[in-house]
Formats: sequence, structure tokens, C-alpha cells
Amino acid sequence: MLKILSGVVVLALLSFPALAQDAAVKPVHALAMHGAPKYAADFKHLDYVNPNAPKGGTFRQHVIGTFDSLNPHIIKGAPGAGSSLVNETLLEQSADEPFSEYGLIAETIEVPEDRSWVIFNLRPQAKWHDGQQITADDVVWSFNTLTTEGAPFYKAYYHNVKTVEALSPTRVKFTFDMAGNRELPLIVGQLPILPKHYWTAEGRKFGESSLTPPLGSGPYKYGTVKPGELIELVRVQDWWAKDLPINVGRYNFDKLTYEYYRDANVALEAFLGGQYDFRQENTAKTWATAYDAPVVKSGQVKKEEVHHTLPQGAQGFIFNLRRPIFQDISVRRAISYAFDFEWSNKQFAHDAYTRTRSYFSNSDMEAKGQPSAAELAILDPFRDQLLPGVLAEEFNPRKTDGSGNNRDMLAGANELLNKSGYVMGKDGVRVHSITGQRLEFEFIDNNPAFERWIAPFIQNLKKLGIKATYRTVDDAQYQNRMNNFDFDMTVMVYPQSSSPGNEQREFWGSDRAEMPGSRNYIGIKDPVVDALIEKIVAAQTREELIVLCSSLDRVLQWGYYMVPNWYLSAWRIAYWDKFEKPAIAPTYGMGVTDTWWAKDAK
Repeated sequence: MLKILSGVVVLALLSFPALAQDAAVKPVHALAMHGAPKYAADFKHLDYVNPNAPKGGTFRQHVIGTFDSLNPHIIKGAPGAGSSLVNETLLEQSADEPFSEYGLIAETIEVPEDRSWVIFNLRPQAKWHDGQQITADDVVWSFNTLTTEGAPFYKAYYHNVKTVEALSPTRVKFTFDMAGNRELPLIVGQLPILPKHYWTAEGRKFGESSLTPPLGSGPYKYGTVKPGELIELVRVQDWWAKDLPINVGRYNFDKLTYEYYRDANVALEAFLGGQYDFRQENTAKTWATAYDAPVVKSGQVKKEEVHHTLPQGAQGFIFNLRRPIFQDISVRRAISYAFDFEWSNKQFAHDAYTRTRSYFSNSDMEAKGQPSAAELAILDPFRDQLLPGVLAEEFNPRKTDGSGNNRDMLAGANELLNKSGYVMGKDGVRVHSITGQRLEFEFIDNNPAFERWIAPFIQNLKKLGIKATYRTVDDAQYQNRMNNFDFDMTVMVYPQSSSPGNEQREFWGSDRAEMPGSRNYIGIKDPVVDALIEKIVAAQTREELIVLCSSLDRVLQWGYYMVPNWYLSAWRIAYWDKFEKPAIAPTYGMGVTDTWWAKDAK
């Protein structure tokens, strides 16, 4: 067989015990993080689809910003929308279970009880859009290429994969450097599988951004592409996987289009004018005031608020701890006191939002109340390394009365700054009493909608003698600056799934803090956080996972790494009345692009 080590192919012999172990594992059609998958091996289709949905029609969407690449797997360039519908993975996650995956490119999966390795048996009929078969060699090449030339996320996410081996043209084995990590076989199943023969052809370089539509194997392929303006995806009529149970009733539109706009107001007017079909509204004020249009009143455009129970993670104005002024937690606390959420929520969002207080908002993993006995058992060994408050009480951002008079909050901030050595000068400027350094910083963002939230925040900071400025940059510049941690503060969303795991390393891991392109934008380097992440990765039961995530949540909360923003446990959607949808909605997603269908398709 072939053993792949850091991209180098070497010969290796399987030992007889290993052969016996592999043979003793029964192939299965699906895997669940905890417990058993919902759907049996003989299932016909997912519960949240219409298996008889007609094919046809066009579904038009919009994107704010621009794009200059069709390769979403590297850090270079701004990738275009829709790539996940062109590429496929070994397994496909269902949207009505916390975390279960079913065979897609892989027909069956073999995994031992301790989950120390996983074997995928590929479907012989799985093919690229050019007709060539998808092989284990493609899987091996994809893994090695993504973890060496792809975005740093892949190296972090698959950190525990020790070797990947092509056992035969349709059989591939991943061996892990640890046992007991229940998530590893599932996240390996999420690996995008790329065509080796396409990417290794002469003249192609995987690490370079390109607008040449790449070869895929998914339900759609690229049609018309206008750089920075439009991406069109065309349904593959003879898609090899269209009749698999996991895909029955899905991917019903003949065409999907993504039209790009630079201005959000122009995009909304275009929608109300019928230039595209569907939008998810993320701005509360716009949702409350801007849809008072004839097409909405007449019912031509449907406006719905769809409530859900999905974890909302965390959103906030994050600090870049690489900046010396933010390395003092008292300074971070003081700055957070200057954000009057209650007043801003009333003024800008019609009181629609809930304040973020947790990194696992709207979930059973959110740390609430005083630490439980189970949490204390986890955190007590780190007692000497924990910040005040972690073991004692519930964390909550300080509140105002919403009147706009947050004098008490600013007084508390002033006291914290004075203790940190930043005193108010005679000219109303906050400077360090020893170094004379002025306390000043810059917000950057690529979304002008946040300016109205940040402007009053800046005014409150000015009352404290802190000079803060706000600058909107274009998408490409913003992405480049974030990749290189070239910012003081910005708005950041940290999404969380219902089964957190390896991605926590990428968010908060110390070894990611100085890795360009990683998602540890804050720059957290905390051995306690690192230890808790590894415990989360190795959690064996759902109950254990919940307690560990709550423990991590407490440590992050009390670190004051961000000024918490807000969340809404609902999707606000508007769409032209041209579509139909299944009677049952998926529990963990909207299911719009892949489960709806066009009325005129009939």
C-alpha cells in the first residue's frame, strides 16, 4: 500500500494485527457524533425534502462585495459564492440531526470503537464532471494539498490526522494520532475532494487565485462568470449522485445565480424591483422600515421571520491582543463599558436583538449561573491561572437604562483606566502616566452598516479621552488585513455548531495566534484555553461536551476579548412568490437553495 507522510509517498507494509483489526470493523452507511444516525441504511430520502419536487427554473440571489477568485480553499483572493455546490465531500451532513453524516462520494465507512482511524469505501460510480472516476488517489492528493497549500484552517482542522493511505483505487484510510476523538472521522468526511488530474495539469497552480472555473463533481457546475459582478451555476443534468437517498428531492433549480452589489441600499432596491428572488435580511432597522413597498403589501414578495434553535456563537467588536494597548485586561474592560448596547438596540434595531454574553449563545453549552460541580471539577486544577470571576459568578456585560445617559458606566471605565496608568490630561486626552502614550486605536470593517453602531461608541470613548476612528475598507483589503492581523479592532462573528470540536483550535489556540490566515484573530495565547480545547476534542458523550464547552465559555467570557454585540434566534427572509417548499423544514438550516423548487417548473 501507499503511506502518505507530509506529501511524500513511501512504501509501507501492513502488519497482520492491523489487517485483522480492519477486517473486524463492519462497514456502515453513516456516522453520528454521539448515538446512532437517524436514518437507517435503507432510507429513501430525507424527511425535510419533497422527493417528487420538479426540476427547473432559476433561483437568483445577491452578494454584497466582490470576488476575484473561484478557488475558495486558499487565502489569496476574494472567493466567489456557490463553490460548495460544485465541489463534493466524502460524506454529507443531514440538517435535522445535531451532527450525523451519510455516505456521498464514500458509499460506506469503517471506523473502530475508539475512532483511532477511518476507512472510506468510495462509490465506483462517483465521477468528475469530465467523466473520470473519483479515486482514493484524489482523496489523498486533496488532503495533502489542502493541508500544505490551502488556507491555514485545513492544517488546524485536520491537525490530528497522522497518515492518509490509498489502500486501493476505491478505498482510503485516515489514521489519527489519538484515540477517542469522536469528531475526527466526521470532519474528515467534510474534506473537499478535488480532482488531482485537473490541478496537476501543466500550467495550473493550486495556490494561485484564478477565475477559470475549476473542475468539480457536485450537483452544479459554473456557467457564466463575470468578474466582480455575477456567478451562474448550472445544474448537472447527468450528475452521478442525483439518485442517492441523501440527494433525492434536493438541488431542484436548473440555474442558481449570485449577483454582486457594492451598496446594500442599491441591492435592496434591486430586490424590490424584481432583479433577484431571495434575500436574508441581517439589518434590523431595514427589516422594520424598508420593506413597506407595494410588492410586499400585494403579496408578490413574502416576508417571513423564521425562528430556530441553532447555536448563535458570538459576535462582537474584537480586540487585537498583538497591540500593546490591548494587552491590559482593565483597558479592555474600560473600553467595553463605553458601548451602550441598550440605547443602540433601541435606536438602531427597534429592540430586536439580544445582547451577546456567551461564545455559545442560544445553546445548551452557554455558561449560565455559578459554575456547576461538574464545571468546577474541570476548572479547579487551573485555579491559579484563572482570571477573577471565572469560578465565582455568571458573566454578564454591564447594562444601561437605555436612556443614552451612561454616566455610571463611563465613571467605572474612568476608574479602570486610571488604575491602569492611563490618566486624563488637561486637554482631555487620555495618556499613559509613565510613557506618555496616547490611548487611541482604529476600527476597520468592510460593512458600512456597522458605522451607525460604532459612531456613538466612539463618542463615548471620546468622553473618556480615548481617540477612536472608524474606517470602511473594500473586501479585498479587509481580507488581506485580517489574514495578516493588521487591525486594532473590528467586528467578528464566531459561529458555533451544535457539536463544537476541532475548530475551537482555529478560533482560540495559542499555536494559531501568529499563523497568518488563521481565525485566531484576537491573538489568544492561554494554556488553560488550550487545555480545555483538547478536552472538548476528546469528549466521549454529549453531556461531557456540554460541560466542557460551558467551562471554556467562562474562561473566554472573563477574558474580555471582545465588546459583546448581539444576536437574533431567527432568520429574516424575503422572497418573490415564485417558489414552493417542503412541508417540513430542516431543524438546523434554512434549506432554501437545496430543498425549494420553482412553481413554474411544473
